[in-house]
Amino acid sequence: MSATDHSKKASNSYSADSIQVLEGLEAVRKRPGMYIGSTGEKGLHHLLWEIVDNGIDEALAGYCNRVDVKILDDGIIEVADNGRGIPVEVHPKTGKSTLETVLTVLHAGGKFDHAAYKVSGGLHGVGASVVNALSEWLEAEVHRDGKKYLQRFQRGVADGDVKEIGSSDKMGTVIRFKPDKEIFTETTDFNFETIANRFRTTAYLTRGVSLSIKDKRLGQEKRKRFYFEGGVAAYVESLNENREPIGGVIYTSKEAEGVQVEAALQYTQSFNEHVFTFCNNMNTIDGGMHLTGFRTALTRQINNYARKNEILKEKDENLSSDDVREGLTAVISVKISDAQFESQTKAKLGNPEARTAVDKVVSDGLETYFEEHPNDAKLVVSKCLLAARARVAARAARDTVIRKGALEGSALPGKLADCSSREPKECELYLVEGDSAGGSAKMGRDRRTQAILPLRGKILNTEQARMDRILANNEVKAMIVGMGTSIGEAFDLTKLRYHKIVIMTDADVDGSHIRTLLLTFFYRYFPELVEHGHIYIAIPPLYKISAGKQSEYAYYDGDLDSALKRFEDKKVNVQRYKGLGEMNAEQLWETTMDPARRKMWRVTVDDAERADRVFDTLMGAEVDPRRRFIQTHAASVENLDV
Repeated sequence: MSATDHSKKASNSYSADSIQVLEGLEAVRKRPGMYIGSTGEKGLHHLLWEIVDNGIDEALAGYCNRVDVKILDDGIIEVADNGRGIPVEVHPKTGKSTLETVLTVLHAGGKFDHAAYKVSGGLHGVGASVVNALSEWLEAEVHRDGKKYLQRFQRGVADGDVKEIGSSDKMGTVIRFKPDKEIFTETTDFNFETIANRFRTTAYLTRGVSLSIKDKRLGQEKRKRFYFEGGVAAYVESLNENREPIGGVIYTSKEAEGVQVEAALQYTQSFNEHVFTFCNNMNTIDGGMHLTGFRTALTRQINNYARKNEILKEKDENLSSDDVREGLTAVISVKISDAQFESQTKAKLGNPEARTAVDKVVSDGLETYFEEHPNDAKLVVSKCLLAARARVAARAARDTVIRKGALEGSALPGKLADCSSREPKECELYLVEGDSAGGSAKMGRDRRTQAILPLRGKILNTEQARMDRILANNEVKAMIVGMGTSIGEAFDLTKLRYHKIVIMTDADVDGSHIRTLLLTFFYRYFPELVEHGHIYIAIPPLYKISAGKQSEYAYYDGDLDSALKRFEDKKVNVQRYKGLGEMNAEQLWETTMDPARRKMWRVTVDDAERADRVFDTLMGAEVDPRRRFIQTHAASVENLDV
């Protein structure tokens, strides 16, 4: 669609009267976390998403087909779209230009006027004004009605009125802003890959729209462009590129109950579920009504097909929701007016009509696909039946684990050295590689708050195993019983006995592998522990530098160089720790376990899709993707022992 085409579509439906003012801008700078979640890197990028989403909303309304971002030096970023351009005439309620109203008044935006936007991700209309308030400065450049306008702001306050600065044959809005270092004290450095990954997902969800990013910072010049005609069907194919598929991609798209539904799904030989939901292009990471409708339709239609074709006999139980989700990859995207989210972060969709709409559209789509592709349908049902048998076996295995634990009196594994405190908030469980390091950790720990569970060898790769096999592994059983939460459908976060679960492995290749196996286990089977910040990684030192009675530890190779300079006039002995077992109890305590001195990483997942891809690549059954990953990242590997 050309700029001229956009000009023809522009109409009086998007004018000063479209912008409804609900209340003034208040306290954004004092409480930024209320609006963008945090003032760290995640909150910094949230500023960008708010501006980009305004361009995407123009695309959803049919007035824009490209959004371009440039990362500039000194923390400055620019977002340009070829939409209709923010109106600049005086707003009847504020007496200011409509552009200034949008950028300085909280809850002022076209998102409240259905004539301007039928659907929108920027539900609350706070995005642009919040970005303005949290920026050192912001410039808005508008191309509209053959003219070019400019207005500049300092920390949310207009420098002057909007000015006409020339003629223009384009349409659209360009926003340039510099995040305020007084607010973003941690960083104002935008991450190219974070933006690129977000754009890739958005391009799948907004077919026919071009999204580009250019990094123009000195020494970091690079660019990426994303454009997909295949929509969410292409998205599912991309998600499954490292998995063995079962049948083709099932795609359906239709409007129902006033909701535009687009869904795609495909089964694979994987044992895990990979489902991503979106409303108005916002990733609803906590699901909501659209996810409920999808699961209801999926379970019902697979059971209907299995009954109709006598794959399930009269005496057989129906397949459960868990059974039909094993190995499933799906993307559900809805476009809805008056979307009701739980918060500004838009994590969960609450509209009941979304459940009904998705249920109907997905039910119809599955029924049609199964009738037209009976071989695929039978393969899917066979996969689900196998999952059902495994579920029964897993439940028996889980009950056995729990029953055996209870018979042991304490219900805890024998090799667990528990702490004396019974207050989970102050208790820590160290998962320690090897009996030798486990022995040192038991002797050196704070017995009141620190529990030690030694792990022998490498645990099972849970990426390639069902629950019944996982529960047959002694090391896994010990962890489950020790944590107290149970697993699977019986999982209960409130029964977690330790609020810090610390993975402590050697600083070598085997230690890294064990750590990855443990992270895979927690990510796939205890995602709630990761989401609530209960998983940590201990950082043991790599070196001990000694000179006479003086000594210090270096945790990274860069620390070693700095330490050696401090000892440059002395005869120095450098000890490289290959494993935790080389440290005695006192050394392990003072370097790795003492809360006052230790270094730890807290495990978080900001991007579920990226995490899913990494675990699938590193721990999945396919070898070629893993080989490509290693070849790609080999040059950037640190601390690799050879």
